[in-house]
Amino acid sequence: MTHQLKEACRKLRLSGLATSLDLRLQEAAANQLPPAQFLELLLQDELNVRNQRQLERRKKAAGFRDLKPLEDFDWSFNPSIKRSQICDLATGQFIRQHRDILLLGPPGVGKSCLAQALGHAAIRAGFQVLYCSVFDLVRELQADQSPAEAQRTLTRYLKPELLCIDDFGMKYFPPKSAESLLELIVRRHQNRSTLMTSNRPIEDWGQLLGDMPAATAILDRFLQQAEIIQITGRSYRLRNAAPPAPAEKGKNDGGCADQKR
Repeated sequence: MTHQLKEACRKLRLSGLATSLDLRLQEAAANQLPPAQFLELLLQDELNVRNQRQLERRKKAAGFRDLKPLEDFDWSFNPSIKRSQICDLATGQFIRQHRDILLLGPPGVGKSCLAQALGHAAIRAGFQVLYCSVFDLVRELQADQSPAEAQRTLTRYLKPELLCIDDFGMKYFPPKSAESLLELIVRRHQNRSTLMTSNRPIEDWGQLLGDMPAATAILDRFLQQAEIIQITGRSYRLRNAAPPAPAEKGKNDGGCADQKR
């Protein structure tokens, strides 16, 4: 590649094309590629690099906590998870239809892992995604901000085509959390898709939020077009834990006494 060609690629920001140009020139000479096909290959190299960069930017902006793509998911561990159902959601069709998803189940069965994997699949399909803990979400929405700052915060959660809200039910919410969540759910309803995970049944949400009317309004909208996926089974976090050793006679008879050591 000549210096002039390198400089032209730099000015035009064609780094993908510049990286593959020497190899493509050799390929074109060896296979006597027509000029149009040669140019097509070069432009595709540039598009591939740009698409990969965009994917990485969107992954970073999504804020995933512990991302593992669906291809790395252990489907055999919890048979209650229907692979065909999850793979269908991974196509992003529910996002195009502005439908919502609720993953229900006890801690450790894979809800957060699936939420992030589906978010990653949505990014691959070209959607903008944001992942967050429900407690971080509420804390930001309730932060002491100017009206302009509060609007920017709300817009941050309204804009993504898929919002993944994790950890609902891990603990009770601060006062007025239900009001903040209600505004978000109402404004996203039938405009954007929301995926939530919860380890508590929906009938407990009013108690967790401390506001039964607001919780009812949230559920009324969120569940209108939501697909509820119930997950049961063992905890992934404890799958490698060794079974407890049998107690020897004459030891540990003191209940919690050994904890004092």
